[in-house]
Amino acid sequence: MASIRELHTQLIKKERSAVEITQEALDRIQALEPKLHSFLCVTAERALLQAREVDAKIAAGQEIGMLAGIPIGIKDNMCTKGIPTTCASRILENFVPPYESTVTQKLADADAVMVGKTNLDEFAMGGSTETSAYHLTANPWDLSRVPGGSSGGSAAAVAAEECVVSIGSDTGGSIRQPASFCGVVGMKPTYGLVSRYGLVAFASSLDQIGPFGRSVEDTAILLQAIAGHDPKDSTSLKVEIPNYAASLKPDLKLRDKLRIGIIKETFGEGLDSQVEEAVNKAIEQLQHLGAEIDVVSCPRFRYGLPSYYIIAPCEASANLARYDGVKYGLRAPDADNLLSMYTRTRATGFGAEVKRRIMIGTYALSAGYYDAFYLKAQKVRTLIKEDFENAFQQFDVLVCPTAPSTAFKAGEKTTDPLSMYLVDLMTIPVNLAGLPGLSVPCGFDNNGLPIGLQLISNVLREDQLFQVAYAYEQSTSWHLNKPTLS
Repeated sequence: MASIRELHTQLIKKERSAVEITQEALDRIQALEPKLHSFLCVTAERALLQAREVDAKIAAGQEIGMLAGIPIGIKDNMCTKGIPTTCASRILENFVPPYESTVTQKLADADAVMVGKTNLDEFAMGGSTETSAYHLTANPWDLSRVPGGSSGGSAAAVAAEECVVSIGSDTGGSIRQPASFCGVVGMKPTYGLVSRYGLVAFASSLDQIGPFGRSVEDTAILLQAIAGHDPKDSTSLKVEIPNYAASLKPDLKLRDKLRIGIIKETFGEGLDSQVEEAVNKAIEQLQHLGAEIDVVSCPRFRYGLPSYYIIAPCEASANLARYDGVKYGLRAPDADNLLSMYTRTRATGFGAEVKRRIMIGTYALSAGYYDAFYLKAQKVRTLIKEDFENAFQQFDVLVCPTAPSTAFKAGEKTTDPLSMYLVDLMTIPVNLAGLPGLSVPCGFDNNGLPIGLQLISNVLREDQLFQVAYAYEQSTSWHLNKPTLS
């Protein structure tokens, strides 16, 4: 499937219709879903209706935007009016939202074509899409391996060309890590740049919606469409949104020398040797493109993981208290009083990983443990943010591996939660500090599995991330590789 810009040109030149493009995506979904399982819900009828509306605008001589007629997948934790939003959980199995999330409304206003809701780890809690209550999404590069998580369905759908671009959410790496595993571009924006209204909450101070694409330009175009202030979201930032795609250049020979810092703490023990080699070669390429490279220390980076697994479960414990069988979602049919309805509904509706995080969070917030766990974790979060602030006094962009390894086999880590949590080691500190981060493909291991390079910039400097990623992408051919799916 072509890029957004190529498809846009084909549409305005009337070389192809939006219906033809949409039908191609739907046919691809129908052919691949029996073995890939990227989607929880395919909205074929609605997609073709949206496509026909775009074709009617073109026929009437109306100007269309870049996303008009472009097939897109939406992670199934964003509310879509009249279309099921399950969060891949049994507790929301029959939930149909009465309202639209801000992001999906913006995409509808831009005439993007939603082809379906993508699979995820239940309530976005996981790093492999294996905690979904419905099915496991396969990695398009190797169907025996996971696509990463929690936005595994969104990443796999883009990698397999079931849609042109997709939307995910990132709480501790849930866009960047699956982007790395699936060989696509994934961006976690600055906290507050994209509205969270209508995003089903996991950890409210960490959650952020962001784009997936097969190229940096596609990802930049999609972010521009969904970013911006929203009065419905009290954490939304009032900032001007630049045209991220307009100023992309194929090199880093800018007016001022671009300084890139290599985060020292992300290399060494626990990092796969093939990942390390690919990332080091990518850093050399960035230097060749005109960047000034040096090493920087973020000494509290390693404490991101334990801090996150206190803060995120605490926020999840509070956010998920609303699922009690009273107002919406699942209600246990065999309850004989209010308390048994609460307990049986939650016991039946939530999966093991969600229950684990609720219990951790409830315990950490309980009397006698709040100061020892939650308060201390928040203090460490502040120190991690200070480390980044110090680093950005010397450097414009920071680099490190996106994940410590390539995609692992399905079932390999399900019995060892700690091992599963370690796959987010490189991405979590970015969420704790509220910074933007991007993963771009930078190579393959000996098994033919993609490797991602993570780029991190200061708040609201997504433009720098896109520029560095684009220059690197255009000087290499990694993004041109495609999984061999029939």
